[in-house]
Amino acid sequence: MNPKIFVFVAVIALAAALGMILLSGSSSIGNTPENIDNKVTQETVSTQQVRPLSVELNDISILEVTERATTIEIAFKINNPNPDSVIVQVMDYQLFETGFSNEKQISGGQIGSRPEGMVEFGSNYYVLLSENSILLKDKIVLKNTGNTPELWSDLESNTAKWRVTGTVFYNLSSMTSGQENTLHFEFEK
Repeated sequence: MNPKIFVFVAVIALAAALGMILLSGSSSIGNTPENIDNKVTQETVSTQQVRPLSVELNDISILEVTERATTIEIAFKINNPNPDSVIVQVMDYQLFETGFSNEKQISGGQIGSRPEGMVEFGSNYYVLLSENSILLKDKIVLKNTGNTPELWSDLESNTAKWRVTGTVFYNLSSMTSGQENTLHFEFEK
């Protein structure tokens, strides 16, 4: 007898066995009591409300002041009160100096990034584990144009008064599940 027939029959038998396992495996495994409880738990988690994060202004520090530029570091502490992880996509903020006669916006920034399009090649977001906190920092370099001597004097003497406003954009556990949540904040220091 021809050996090619035996190989052909063996391949068909293996394909049929694999097909039977795939078709019957999902129904026999899917109806066990443990999996039914797991499905109910997952449905409950997906429909639960996301509690809002809390944001604290951890610190604003003037790291260096020269005649030409100043380096400022700003740090935020974000707390997650949820029993599940939260993805902090991006935090937008604006920094104002309020120490002299009229308030001036000094700078603004963004920590993290929002996904754009279908494919994201580099993720720049933060996973905040359940009932935990994270510290997000950013450095700001201000150039001295000579137009704001009062501001530069406050920076050199470290007597600047600050106001910070912004928004945090976050999701519960996945970029694709649930809606995007926002939290607006404002601090004075």
